[in-house]
Formats: sequence, structure tokens, C-alpha cells
Amino acid sequence: MLKIANHPIYRHELPEGHRFPMEKYDLLPQQLIYEGTCTKENFFEPEIPNYKHFFTVHDPEYFFDLLNITLSQKAARKIGFPLSEVLIEREMVIADGTMKASEFAIQNGIAMNIAGGTHHAFSNRGEAFCMLNDQAIGAKYLQQKRLAKKILIVDLDVHQGNGTAEIFQNDASVFTFSIHGKSNYPFIKEKSDVDIALENDTKDAEYLAVLKEILPKLIRKEKPDFIYYLCGVDVIKTDKLGKLGLTIDGCKKRDQFVLETCFNLKIPVMCSMGGGYSSDINIIINAHANTFRLAQEIYF
Repeated sequence: MLKIANHPIYRHELPEGHRFPMEKYDLLPQQLIYEGTCTKENFFEPEIPNYKHFFTVHDPEYFFDLLNITLSQKAARKIGFPLSEVLIEREMVIADGTMKASEFAIQNGIAMNIAGGTHHAFSNRGEAFCMLNDQAIGAKYLQQKRLAKKILIVDLDVHQGNGTAEIFQNDASVFTFSIHGKSNYPFIKEKSDVDIALENDTKDAEYLAVLKEILPKLIRKEKPDFIYYLCGVDVIKTDKLGKLGLTIDGCKKRDQFVLETCFNLKIPVMCSMGGGYSSDINIIINAHANTFRLAQEIYF
């Protein structure tokens, strides 16, 4: 059975200008259940985990400043959200969802997190609505439990996973791969193990050709026994914060290639949803729902 970490966004805790498109975290599970892709049994509710899991990735001083909301004003501004206890708790719950979903992925081949993809969280700071790096935390969790040795992070959000790249810059056991918009945030990129920076308005055919050429080669070379997939839908042309030119169908074909590759090679994959900021919420929900539809179709 496909297992999915689910948690509400607590939109009421955010100022008006920050609420859209956070509503997707409420609407996406509703859509998946309504259309019959999932049932309530597919979803599980993560909790606040033991803090020790955060220290495998994040500096304790940063974590406790975050927890106690004692970050400097400059550091808090970089995060972008007005900080509150509820939002910080939710960030911890998201990380727990990714850790638990990682174990479900080992059991079932794949698992998902409705949220996650907080790849702008560095070891010692947060940026761009990201405070704790869920996939980085998940990767070290699996390794500490000896459930995986070599991990590949496939980051196909339109924004480079700069925090993830920094966290694993000296860790050969986790390989970071990012395809992103060249002129998108972050404007100063970190160095992933492999970075592919695409020009503005890159279309489906070029994007898919690059992905299909590089990903299989990386897997053959690195031989990962677990894959994290950050499947942001902000690669779509209508996205307000992205500068690439994919269609919804092109985004779906991207997901299909990644998931079929993992399935055929029998490498467990855990998916965090990442970004999606089109003005039309229906585009966001449909594009994200495609990832779950494909997971059910390919694996179950």
C-alpha cells in the first residue's frame, strides 16, 4: 500500500499574504481521496520526533535558536515566514513524516510526503520558507538505522537545493543531483555533486532529454540503495516563482521517468512534494496529484 505523510498547514497562523498556495496541503489529500486515487488508509500522521535526529544534519545552536524563536532578525528574515511555535512544530513534523515515509518506502518500494522538500535549509540557517531539511534528515536517519548506505537525492524542483548541497558537500555517502532554473533563486548557487542549470523557458523535450541522459548514468555510477526524489511542480510554465517552460504533461512525464526508473531498478524511493506556485490552484493540485497517480499506477 502507498503510504503518505499528511499534516495540515495551519493556514490561520499565517498572515494573509503567506496563505497562498499553502492551501494545497489541505486540498491535495482531499482531491486524491475524492477521485479514488487514495483512501484514508493511505495516509498517516507524523509527530514531533526526538530532537536528536535533527542534530545529524543541523547545528544544535541553530536548532535551539529556531525552537526558542531567538534567531537574529536577519536570520529570521531569510526564512521568509513570520516565525511561530506552530510553524516550527510543523517543520519538525514534516521531517518526521519524511523519516517514517523512508521506512515505508523500503517496505513497499515507494512512499510520499504531502509536504517536505525543504531543500533551502542549511546546516546552520534557514532560507526561503525552509527551516529543517527533511530529506537530509531522512537520509541520515536511514543510514544510522543501517537501512541504507549510499543515497542519491534527485532534486527536480525549479530552485537549486542549495541547503542540501551544503549539508552533504563533504559527505560521499549522499550524492546530490539538481536540475533547476539557471536564473532562478538562489541567485548564488551552492555546489551539488551534479548541477544542471537550465535556461529560462526550457520546454518539455529539452528538459526530459537532459533528465533521461543523466539520471541513469548517475545511478549506474553511484549505485545508490535508496533515492530521495524532490518533485516540485514549479517547473511548469505558469509558475509565479519559476522560469522554466514545462507543461503539466511534461511535468508528469518527468515524474513517470523517475518513478519507473526506480521501480525497474528496485531502488526504494521517497518523494517530497516541494514547490508549486501557479496562480491557478487547480494547476498546482493537478500537477502534484499526477505524482501520486503515477505512484499507484506503477507500484500498486
